Amino acid sequence: MSERRFGLPFARLPPRLPVMYLAIFFVVLVCSSLIGVQVWLTAHARSVQLSESKIAAANLAEAVGQHAYDTIKEADTVLVGLVERLENDGKLELELDRFHKLLVQRVAELPQLHGIFVYGDDGRWLVNSQQVLLKGKNNSDREYFIYHREHADRGVHIGPPLRSKSTGDWIITVSRRFNLPDGAFGGVVLATINMDYFQKFFQRFKIGEDGAIQLALDEGIMLVRRPFNEKSLGRDISKLPLFHDYLPKAPVDTVIFTSAQDGVTRINSYRRLEQYPLVVSAALSKDEVLAQWRADAYLSSGGVVILVLGIGLLGIRLVRQINLRIQAEAELVRARNSLVTLNQTLERLAMQDGMTGLSNRRHFDASLNNEFSRAMRGASSLALIMIDVDCFKQYNDIFGHAAGDECLKAISKVVADNKHRPGDIAARYGGEELAVLLPGTDVAGALAVAEHIRAAIEELNIKHPGNATGHVTVSAGVEAFAPVRFETEPVDLVKAADQALYRAKSLGRNRVHSNIIDREVRAASGLGVAG
Repeated sequence: MSERRFGLPFARLPPRLPVMYLAIFFVVLVCSSLIGVQVWLTAHARSVQLSESKIAAANLAEAVGQHAYDTIKEADTVLVGLVERLENDGKLELELDRFHKLLVQRVAELPQLHGIFVYGDDGRWLVNSQQVLLKGKNNSDREYFIYHREHADRGVHIGPPLRSKSTGDWIITVSRRFNLPDGAFGGVVLATINMDYFQKFFQRFKIGEDGAIQLALDEGIMLVRRPFNEKSLGRDISKLPLFHDYLPKAPVDTVIFTSAQDGVTRINSYRRLEQYPLVVSAALSKDEVLAQWRADAYLSSGGVVILVLGIGLLGIRLVRQINLRIQAEAELVRARNSLVTLNQTLERLAMQDGMTGLSNRRHFDASLNNEFSRAMRGASSLALIMIDVDCFKQYNDIFGHAAGDECLKAISKVVADNKHRPGDIAARYGGEELAVLLPGTDVAGALAVAEHIRAAIEELNIKHPGNATGHVTVSAGVEAFAPVRFETEPVDLVKAADQALYRAKSLGRNRVHSNIIDREVRAASGLGVAG
């Protein structure tokens, strides 16, 4: 039976299962995309924030460096003038009052200066910027005095931080050597810069609670630092990362590392001054720099998490609905399949004889018309065997109709078993009369099949006292021809086979007969039948 007999395909489960997977994939893709975009935006914002902070730290270091240069330069300019006067005039002892006034005036003009001092070759105080010159003071033990006494270098020298002997303040020293007319060491001129001057300048910058600004000698001696810590003044920091790892590689750079002084990770921008042996560093706390970014990241990430959870919940609901729909469709498909199967069964039953299991008369008539048309188109032979149980009425009279039905079932099974090809049709034509339709078979082939059926039924040896042989036998009529359009019809084949059956009955039953092949031909073929 065709799968579309009822207008519907013989349904299989539709391939809808991937739809659920596509829905899951879509939801996962959307959620992953949102998370991925958020991660990228957050990382990009962090990168931008750090980049801007590096620029800010570099600008701050530039400003601090320029301030340090200007401060030292102004003090050094005063010292250069003093050295020139001392070496050319050579009358310091005679003009102490004039020099004293000059030094007081210079200190008043430059707010960063703590004082200006002139020391003799033995370290004693010759003149300075104080209002009253202290007597009996000697600075021959100071680092700067020892340096100039032992070095003929005429350049500026910046010493480590120390406390002033006159005021007790922390100061930074800037000094130069002056010589006697014969070139021998004549003494030292010194300008002291109040460390508080640098601290006030550093406090003007907004660098956060953990930011840091420092000024140090290029050999790694700390001069001044914000936040201020007296213990760090003069400390040797040459082994710390800035001087040990980074400064040897580049005189100017911005790097991120953790301070060994206080353990804070900072964005450090440093530069070595070209004119003076100084290194300035401006550092911003990485945590403080990223504090606002971190708050924004938490806020936006929280929003994305809520959004992803919402989409996820909707996705789960969508997938469940799709799954329920697939299950409902599967149930419909199974119900439709059951209905189609039931319809096929009903149709098969409608085409089948209920007692014998053979095709019924309706199916036989339809098959005869179809095969007759096919044989006509293909110019092939179509054969029909009509079979009738001999003396079957007497069998029923003797054994009853129930036994007659069982006998007919046994005979029908033999007939069905001898139908070897799928296209052959075995049917109950009516009462005890059976028919076998053999497409593509000539008379000789049909006779062979009919004789085989007759012999097989006889071998059943079913007892039949009402028959001359004493057991159940059948008679068969055979007809075969190639249908010709407008000349032959399906009924002609039935009539011819039925006439042959009638002839077999009249010749004594238990035989096969054909109207086309005469008695001599059948005898020569060894069929053992009468014509």
